[in-house]
Amino acid sequence: MGHTPGVRQARKEQTRRALMGAALRLLEHQGLSGLGLREVTREAGMSPAAFYRHFPSVEELGAALVEEAFGSLHAMLRATRAEQAGTDEVIRRSVEVTVRYVGLHRAHFRFLARERYGGVRAVREAVAAGFRLFSDELAADLAAQPESAGWAEADVRMLADLFVDLMVATAAALLEVPPGDRAAEERVADTARRRLRLIGLGRRHWLEA
Repeated sequence: MGHTPGVRQARKEQTRRALMGAALRLLEHQGLSGLGLREVTREAGMSPAAFYRHFPSVEELGAALVEEAFGSLHAMLRATRAEQAGTDEVIRRSVEVTVRYVGLHRAHFRFLARERYGGVRAVREAVAAGFRLFSDELAADLAAQPESAGWAEADVRMLADLFVDLMVATAAALLEVPPGDRAAEERVADTARRRLRLIGLGRRHWLEA
């Protein structure tokens, strides 16, 4: 008896996720440009033929990993920005979100950090597009705030890029913290909060310069 479409789809998705999980484990120690299809299928316990039923190439697999990595991070940051809070509270929550994301998704962010300047062009461009979307959304939020009255659009975008670059740098620093080292993690978080506060102070006096 044949399986129902729902069961077949669930198994197909399970196989796809197994391939992505295998690739992510291998990418803990190497870049995507050095990853082979047979390495991935061997790690997943599948045949190379199974790979092609889900991804045309390793590059397409990499693009799927980028989409997966950004999906959860976008959701977390959007929820933080949507909350009504003062500047200091938003700073605190933004840092908390970054720390929590890296704690939950170390392999995903390590992959993004490496492939941001990696050797696979399509994946590098996908990572750049993901971070650019962060800046686009943040710039729109910043432009709507009273503190941005009188600001040029290019300056608002520059401010958004500063915030995004700082949070990316913070996440990269957190990757260097040994899992479970709360003191070192807090030092990274405190540095991020101080830097964000400095950017905020500069923002308040930007039009006076």
